[in-house]
Amino acid sequence: MEATLNLELRGDAGKGVARKLRRAGRVPAIVYGGGEAPVMVSVEAQEALHLFQAISVENTILNLSLGDANERVLVREVQTHPFRPEILHVDFLRIRRGVPIEVQVPVHLSGIAAGVRIDGGRMDQVTHDIPVKCVPSKIPEAIEVDVTSFAVGDVLRAGDLDLPDDVENLADPGLVICGVASPTISLDEEDEAAEDVYDEDGPAAQPESDGES
Repeated sequence: MEATLNLELRGDAGKGVARKLRRAGRVPAIVYGGGEAPVMVSVEAQEALHLFQAISVENTILNLSLGDANERVLVREVQTHPFRPEILHVDFLRIRRGVPIEVQVPVHLSGIAAGVRIDGGRMDQVTHDIPVKCVPSKIPEAIEVDVTSFAVGDVLRAGDLDLPDDVENLADPGLVICGVASPTISLDEEDEAAEDVYDEDGPAAQPESDGES
């Protein structure tokens, strides 16, 4: 997904300049990376707020329009006001076509798990996004997971995710994404209980043993 944002150059930095920009309805920002010098800019506050509310900030490529020049960037940091819907500062990272980058991609669950629908279990999503590495043109908008067949006790880990061949999964393979817990036991408790019974090679030692498998 790509979107466009209009920028203006700002010649000065500092808290005083930033306050003046915000009072004028603009947000101070910086564009950096890509082997080029950082550029101090500003963006219209409402335009930025509306755009960031409509896109996935972590993995959407932005086309920045700055006079006659254009930059392709990712949003690296958005500083917001602690209790008002107001953006205070934005960091933009330049990207280059064909050069792999690391981004966070959301994991979306679809369907109603059999363990929820039939057995009254509860679907818990523990991890909502994972880090991946790929060229900008291959950034997935989201990783879709159909959980319809999941039974009570089933757990999906990062290593189980099905990603395109040209997208590298950087998450710990054992990271829990989601699972179906019984109505009275949390997903973490079920996961710990399963690890107590089985290790990588088979059944763990019985409670009366010294605990070594």
